[in-house]
Amino acid sequence: MDSRASNDVVRPVRMQLEAYNARDIDAFMQWWADDCKYYAFPSTLLADGKAEIRSRHVERFKEPNLFGKLQTRSVVGNMVVDHETVTRTFPEGTGDVDVICIYEIEGGKITKAWFKLGEPRLHRPTR
Repeated sequence: MDSRASNDVVRPVRMQLEAYNARDIDAFMQWWADDCKYYAFPSTLLADGKAEIRSRHVERFKEPNLFGKLQTRSVVGNMVVDHETVTRTFPEGTGDVDVICIYEIEGGKITKAWFKLGEPRLHRPTR
C-alpha cells in the first residue's frame, strides 16, 4: 500500500483518538459511519450504529482522567490496529488498561471496530 492510501486509512482513527482525548463528542462522532458496529473482541456487539456509539461515549467523556495513549499502530489494507494504554476512572479509582483496537475503514469512516481490554491497573494513591 502506498503511503497516501495508508494515510487515508489512518486518518479517521487518528482523528477520533484526538477527539476522544479532547472529550469532544461531536468531533469524535464525525469519524464513525452511520451504520457502524462496535464490538468487544471477538464478536460481542456493544453498539449498533452511530447513535448507540455516541451514547456510550457521552458517559465515558465525563471521566475526568480519560486519556488514550497510542503505543503502536499497524495498517494492513483498510484495517488499522492500535495498541493503546487508556487512563480511566474505574469504580475502584483511577487506573490504566491496555487495549487492542481494531478498526475497519471504508470511505473515510470507521465502519467496524473491535476492542480487547487487558486487566486494569489502578494507580497508587499519592500521599
